[in-house]
Amino acid sequence: MTTSINTAKVYDEIIDFIAAGTTPETVVKFQLSEMAKGRLEYLVYQHKMGELTPEEKKELNHFLTLEHIMRLAKAKAHLYIKAE
Repeated sequence: MTTSINTAKVYDEIIDFIAAGTTPETVVKFQLSEMAKGRLEYLVYQHKMGELTPEEKKELNHFLTLEHIMRLAKAKAHLYIKAE
């Protein structure tokens, strides 16, 4: 798979999740697919081994950006849940 396909699939997972409608509880429970998790684990391993291609480095950076956004959303969702 190319980076654009992998990144597009992960973006699609998150977009589909949001488009389907969310609640603070569903945001907290959100997980990427096993395929996406496996790809991320591979990229992290390759990074640790110093064997990432420039294309894979871009892909890993996309993953990390998405992960950061989801962590922020989950933290905010926890605040909404506590406020209820």
